[in-house]
Amino acid sequence: MVNVKFIDLGLKDYKDTWEYQETLLEEVQTQRKTGSKSNFGGYLLFVEHPHVYTLGKSGEISNLLISENFLEQIGAKFYKIDRGGDITYHGPGQLVCYPIINLEKFNIGIREYIEKLEDVVINTLLCFEIKAGRQAGATGIWLNEQNPQARKICAIGVRVSRFVTMHGFAFNINTDLRYYSYINPCGFQDKGVTSLSGELKQEVNFNKVQQIVKENFSEVFKMNFE
Repeated sequence: MVNVKFIDLGLKDYKDTWEYQETLLEEVQTQRKTGSKSNFGGYLLFVEHPHVYTLGKSGEISNLLISENFLEQIGAKFYKIDRGGDITYHGPGQLVCYPIINLEKFNIGIREYIEKLEDVVINTLLCFEIKAGRQAGATGIWLNEQNPQARKICAIGVRVSRFVTMHGFAFNINTDLRYYSYINPCGFQDKGVTSLSGELKQEVNFNKVQQIVKENFSEVFKMNFE
């Protein structure tokens, strides 16, 4: 097991959280560079953000379908950021998970890392008797992934710098899905978006889902939380 420090940030501004991630990234990179023999693998952050849209470095600004003035009207912010992927939405009721970990401590590469992130969410959904999976040519976790009615419940976008990760995934739990109508989510114009509460037809205990996700991180990645 690799030791990881778990931090629940609660509801926190996106930019402030981004800057905090950068600080932790530098710390973990320094530990890796100095060849620390400790079993410390990094950090796992859980957070909710106020309404915000983020555009990955390979994304198209045309996938934001509203003006700056309309952003203000709906109480949302917009940032261009340094993760992979296109445009996505973060907001209240959505669990955002940011692992800032040294992949070498876990003996995994980037592809396996992303697969493990996907497994965390897939295993969590199984706890609610919801079967989810991957879709060829599209990142994230999908329901009915092989059908025209495919809908995304979790977006994934990561950055890896000198074997240390940042950014992560956004899992829709009690998310207000209306905010997705103002973008082409992840660049797609023909695919749906859903949430755990939408699938279960009822409000979900957010704290309960957080705990299940945390347990699945521990199981999938073999993390021991400090």
